[in-house]
Amino acid sequence: LRPVPARLIHVRPIMADTAPCAVSDGGSAVVDPRWWIRNAGEVSQSDPQLEPAPRRLVKLIGVYDAESTLGGELAYWVGARLGRRHCSLCVITHGSLRQRPAWKACQVGLPVPFDTYHRNDQPDPVRTAAAGRAPVVVAETDRGVDLLLTPDDLDACAGSIDRLVAALEQAVLGLGLGWPGP
Repeated sequence: LRPVPARLIHVRPIMADTAPCAVSDGGSAVVDPRWWIRNAGEVSQSDPQLEPAPRRLVKLIGVYDAESTLGGELAYWVGARLGRRHCSLCVITHGSLRQRPAWKACQVGLPVPFDTYHRNDQPDPVRTAAAGRAPVVVAETDRGVDLLLTPDDLDACAGSIDRLVAALEQAVLGLGLGWPGP
């Protein structure tokens, strides 16, 4: 925040329900309602009540690097056992055959739902945000879908649910997203 320039004598509202204006030595200047004072190209403090609200997180969506068909699931399972296939999101959320109980408990504790899809059944907006990459985690917000975690980010979690949660929190903050409020 920048201090009010010394040449400004005082700030007064034009009318009770409008934005304030700056009164300087040279007279009044009406300003854009998004700003408290604009004078000679200098901006002091923006009005937080008029700033756009942060995008709100609605849902987290994970995309597995596998196909949802029986053949796709079987091919992934066999390939993973032979060391030929790897999906770091699968490693985090699943054991050898089904979801890990710790992952189910984590999902319940998240402030938003965490849905999962496979490469072939992901919704089009998710597919667009993922840009052909898998596994990924995307954020569905009140204004669209954004990529949160890339395949490299998920690999860095090394199969850990705790590391996934920490990476999600960091990515949400990094994108300036807001968690839903009470």
